[in-house]
Amino acid sequence: MSARLPDGVRVLCEGRFLTLVDDGGWEYVTRAGVAGIVVIVAITDAGQLVLVEQHRPAVRRRVIELPAGLVGDTADRRTEDFGEAARRELEEETGYAAREMVELAEGPVAVGVSDETVRFFHARGLTRVGAGGGDDTEDITVHEVALGDLAAFLADGKRRGLDVDAKIFAGLYLIGPVSGARP
Repeated sequence: MSARLPDGVRVLCEGRFLTLVDDGGWEYVTRAGVAGIVVIVAITDAGQLVLVEQHRPAVRRRVIELPAGLVGDTADRRTEDFGEAARRELEEETGYAAREMVELAEGPVAVGVSDETVRFFHARGLTRVGAGGGDDTEDITVHEVALGDLAAFLADGKRRGLDVDAKIFAGLYLIGPVSGARP
């Protein structure tokens, strides 16, 4: 394990990516070598929200999400800036580059079970520079959904057996009023 735990925190089990710890009787997971998570709210000039869909083993189904990723998760990214990670993940997953990446908020993801934090970014001035779809370990489908059609799109996805990540709603809230953006 590469990260030093606070005094009194005891490792219960260590996997390839996650470590289960006991901190004074409270069990939670930590991820060594990761500075946090970035989540990107990207809306095209045409008013379309850029979403990704991918299989998530923890819930055993495909999930519709905002583009997102880990910061500092590989040796060559240990000192990666959060904004740069957001740019990298947006392009890698969706094929879009952003002229501007504005940090919106930061906070814990799942306070009862993990010490991970997430930073939301608003990607502005999008330009299509590639196909997206993720790296060679991912199978990502990119969706561009008109904000006015978002509620119907998400409802249809649920009917088809997809899950919808609640961070979509948090991200839309954080960018403020956008015509038709409230699903």
